[in-house]
Parts: sequence; C-alpha cells; structure tokens
Amino acid sequence: MPKRFVVAASDFPDLPRFPVGFELAEALTVASQQLHEAPTPHGTLRTAARLAVHIMPGAEHAGVSEIDRGNKIRTLAWTDEVVRAAEARYSGREQHGHWEQLWQSPVARITDSEADGGWDVLSALGLRSALSLRLRADRRRLTVLTAYARKPGVFDDAVTRIGRLFTAHVSLALDSVTVREQLTEAMHTRDLIGQATGILMERQGIDAAAAFESLVRASQRENVKLRDIARRIVDTHNTT
Repeated sequence: MPKRFVVAASDFPDLPRFPVGFELAEALTVASQQLHEAPTPHGTLRTAARLAVHIMPGAEHAGVSEIDRGNKIRTLAWTDEVVRAAEARYSGREQHGHWEQLWQSPVARITDSEADGGWDVLSALGLRSALSLRLRADRRRLTVLTAYARKPGVFDDAVTRIGRLFTAHVSLALDSVTVREQLTEAMHTRDLIGQATGILMERQGIDAAAAFESLVRASQRENVKLRDIARRIVDTHNTT
C-alpha cells in the first residue's frame, strides 16, 4: 500500500505566491529544484502537493491521489484534512464524471460545486472549485494532482495552463526519483544475492552457479521473490 503523507501548506521563503509572467518562470525553476531534491517518490508527491497552492493562482488546498478503474481513490499526499475528506467520500462512486474524464483527458475541472450536479460532498466541505491534472497513467490506475478552492470559477484556462506546466515538472521529477530508487534497489538486491550465494558456496561446498541455482529453486518452490530468499539466508547467517 502506498505511503500517505499529510503536508502543511506553509510558505516557501524563496517562492512567489501565485506568480505571473517572469515570476512564473522563476517560480517554476525554484519548484523544479525543490521537487528534484526529494529523496523518494513519496517525498516528491509530498512536495508537489505543498507547492501546488503556491504555484497555481487561487488554489487553497491540494492533494495527490491514485485512482483505479473502479474509481477507488487513495490520497497519497494532502495539504490538510479537507482534501482527504473530499476524496475519501467520492472513492468508489461509479461513473463519476470528473474522475472518468481523466482516463481520456489530462485535465478535469469543476467550476462550481453548488451549481454542477453531483458535487454535494465538495460544497458541503466549502469547496467550490477543483482542478485535477494527470501526472501518470497506465491501464489500471492514474496518479492525479488536484487543487481545490473555496470560491467558484477559480480555475480558468490561464490557471489550467499554469497547472499543466507545473505538473510537467512534477512528472519529470517523479520519473527521475523513481528510476533512482529502482537503481538503488537493484544494486541492493544484487549485493544481497551475491552475499547469499557466497554463504551457500561456503556452507555446501558448491560453486557459484550451483549456489545461484539453489536460490532460484528455493524461490520457485516457496513462491517468494529471489531477493527475499537471499535476505533470509543473509539474516540467518548474521545471527548465528
């Protein structure tokens, strides 16, 4: 299950709030730097939610969520509890237009929750406008950044363009940190398997190929990942 983070929409001292023109380019540069400084994908999402209320004019709350084909919503990062409450109450509702749009379009907007049908949950929480921007998509799920405002009609075409520029930076940072994490995990896995192979060679008096084959057979027999078998062998060896 993905980790979840609560983030405060606190000020960034070097980031203009609701930038325009040259300030927008400068703000996006600063935001990109901060996004790329996050050490993990979860950290990137946490930073993205917090930055969204500073980059996107009129945004007061923001969250990053995963949405699956059944419209089940898991909020991964949020600026405050109102975001969690809104998305949790819509999770699982079938054929909900706002979320359905995001499978076909990178953007979905709610102009006024009190005027548009089906948005009673948002209006009850005092949220009148919403803008959802797709970060990632595959056949099974979407990753989406959503900004909310307490006034109607906040997210017009100009704000949407700013939001799309911002989410392009978020997506690049997310891809970068994901690859970095995968490479780190691959190196760690290789080291574990190498240690486990060496332990089996010493323990059973076999060569490296036979030791590796033994690990593979154990993995298949127990239906456990190779790295987990290797970790078990290494942990047992270190505690004896």
